[in-house]
Amino acid sequence: MRKTSEIIKKRLEDAGVRYWAGDNIANFIMPEEHEKLIDELTVKFEAVLDGLVIDRHTDPNSMDTGRRLAKMYINELMAGRYDPAPPATAFPNEPDNVTNEKYEGMLVVRSELTSVCSHHHQPVKGVAYIGIIAADKLIGLSKYTRIAQWCARRGTLQEELAMDIAREIMKATGSNDVGVYIQATHGCCENRGIMAHSSLTQTTVLRGSFKDNSHVKQEFFDNIKLQQAFAPR
Repeated sequence: MRKTSEIIKKRLEDAGVRYWAGDNIANFIMPEEHEKLIDELTVKFEAVLDGLVIDRHTDPNSMDTGRRLAKMYINELMAGRYDPAPPATAFPNEPDNVTNEKYEGMLVVRSELTSVCSHHHQPVKGVAYIGIIAADKLIGLSKYTRIAQWCARRGTLQEELAMDIAREIMKATGSNDVGVYIQATHGCCENRGIMAHSSLTQTTVLRGSFKDNSHVKQEFFDNIKLQQAFAPR
């Protein structure tokens, strides 16, 4: 009997679709296959524990660790690979009743992120500041964070993540003017290798007027500084 992962990979390869750690493959997974993937992964994670010489049969803390790991990867850490994009219902950016003007200013949203480094599968934790100049449609404030978290919940690099968020925000809003700034700490720097517990990585992606207009770019980073000054500590 073929494994569920092999069936899904065959679908992807037949369609000529890439399935790297940072890619979303939700369109090629049947709803019932999520649980089947968890079942398959449970056995594989148990084999990893066996290889680490951990007694998962009598150690009460390790008895169900294989399944916990499988559920965590599919349902949480890498859910952005297996789940479709969150719904982001848009509504028209219409003129108000007083001035007959629609909103054409900047919006900056701060979103907390948790991701996974695709090199060592260590946690990446930080915040994304998403800036946008409103176009003809708007989305709810929470949707910016949902989109950013969906992009983050997969194996990725911070540079790629910033580009993914910018692309998905542009798609959801129809705006060509988007900026994304991410600052995050990386477990692959803190928990292994150089053990740098004070490291911080920053990445920026600018599109449209955020890249071409120096005043827009400056306003974006001024807004980030204001948000950082009043952010919870």
